[in-house]
Amino acid sequence: MANTILTVNEIAKEAVMRLNNNLVMAGLVHTDFADEFSNKGDTVTIRKPATFTANDFTDSISVQGINESSVDVKLDTISDVSVEVTSKEMSLNIADFGTQVLDGAMLALAEKIDYKLTSLYQDIPYYNGTAGTTPNALSNIAQVGKVLNANKCPTAMRRMVMDEEAQASLVVLDAIANAEKSGSTDALRNANMGRILGFDTFMDQNIRSHTKGTLAASSGTLAIASASAGATSVTIAATACSGTLKKGDIITIADVEGQYVVTADKTAASNSITVDIYPALKSAVSAKAVTIVGSHVASLGFHKNAFALVTRPMALPMGGADGYIATFNGLPVRVTMGYSMTSKVNTISFDILYGTKTLTPELAARMIG
Repeated sequence: MANTILTVNEIAKEAVMRLNNNLVMAGLVHTDFADEFSNKGDTVTIRKPATFTANDFTDSISVQGINESSVDVKLDTISDVSVEVTSKEMSLNIADFGTQVLDGAMLALAEKIDYKLTSLYQDIPYYNGTAGTTPNALSNIAQVGKVLNANKCPTAMRRMVMDEEAQASLVVLDAIANAEKSGSTDALRNANMGRILGFDTFMDQNIRSHTKGTLAASSGTLAIASASAGATSVTIAATACSGTLKKGDIITIADVEGQYVVTADKTAASNSITVDIYPALKSAVSAKAVTIVGSHVASLGFHKNAFALVTRPMALPMGGADGYIATFNGLPVRVTMGYSMTSKVNTISFDILYGTKTLTPELAARMIG
């Protein structure tokens, strides 16, 4: 009896389920899926989750409109894994094919998506911890919660993703070890450490490390001479200074409330550097020294609506290639099979089109280490 050859439909349906099982961050953030086909570089408009204000009731209610706003997200990434296959692999049953081919391919895609989402730490100015010191106490988690509380972040749907070093230091604490035993055992979330101090906690191997810019003063002190309240751009100078500030650098200003993040790379010239910051200055600045937070690992505590993952399906290729788009939990994966006469090999390509976006920086904070 001739072997049954797997179809692209079977492979796609199995692939998207295995991809979903490997994702960490994608299941923790706001997601936006739609059926219309898109191409890399397209910009789509998504709705931000509605927000409301709780009012004290007196004699009558205060009716609020649905405060729903929108934001543009660029679909700037196609993550692809292409695999050379033989008739031997194609004649396997779908379970064996999944083990031999799909597991590795979907893990690679999942890590790529995860990496893009964790890179959004660069938009977040709020933090707690000490650069270069791995979090090792419950107070590290509690202080991140305090930062979110100060920003009026809702207490529901709070998540924390931490790097492997922080997880190794924290998971051995009795309180966390016990929390893990009583937490979720869902295989989909096998990185879950349980619910700790208001956070659903996860270990993520794709947490990013931030290397701060090289800006330094060789004479004098780095300071802002003058800036108005509400300014979103400041000039930092010293008697003699040089170097860079990088997107994601966090600065604090003496005697000025708040933490501020640099939003674009800049290089000093003529002993000064002008950078864009977020948020806007809370008060006017006059001759105030600036401190730059050191290089650090950027674990994240956040509300679900802090970040978004936006995906759209791509059209199937024209011509002789065989393709299929499978969707699971709104996540579309395109699978294409083809044969190259030049190299005389069969190839299966798995790809997904997506964009990531920080929706509300105030709903997230770095737990630096």
